[in-house]
Amino acid sequence: MVDIPSHHLIYGKLTDFITGETLVDTDDERIRQDIGKFLVNDLGFGKEEIIPRLTIETMFNQTFVVSKIDFAIKISARILLIIRYGPGSLVTRERPTIAAARVLVPEYQIPLAVVTNGRDAELIDTASKKVLASGMTAIPNRKSALALAEEVSFLPPLDEKGVEREKRIMNAFDLEICCAGGPCALPNAPEG
Repeated sequence: MVDIPSHHLIYGKLTDFITGETLVDTDDERIRQDIGKFLVNDLGFGKEEIIPRLTIETMFNQTFVVSKIDFAIKISARILLIIRYGPGSLVTRERPTIAAARVLVPEYQIPLAVVTNGRDAELIDTASKKVLASGMTAIPNRKSALALAEEVSFLPPLDEKGVEREKRIMNAFDLEICCAGGPCALPNAPEG
């Protein structure tokens, strides 16, 4: 019997474009690397302005979930926006991304968020939940981000009840269910 260690096709290792760290090479990670290169090479952000691979851990109803924030863009000592990647539909990723932006930083709510599948993107105002722009061009370049940092409001942190509400949203939306909710058929799969 073949031992399949993951649900993802693993090609080996790759070097992270932003940090230089060695990461597992998967199709999704290759797209994340392309997004990182796009942020630096096309949009003009410095690597030091990009914080990759942040997480928020939640536990509700005996369900532990790790929500991933693929990139955070820091302008003038504050995170202006987060970017979350996921294959497929963007609409289903909007609400948990807004929730993540509202609770990631304890000092303030991050005002902007981007959801992307690597081919399309949406820029979202996290206070109003409105989609401000669509398409990969919706992701602001560095010059636009500097202007946005002066225009947007960095709202104060949510109260304890609000933080719990947003974390519950992430816990529900970001739960990865293996094998359609049943026991994982793949032996030793870390996702199972």
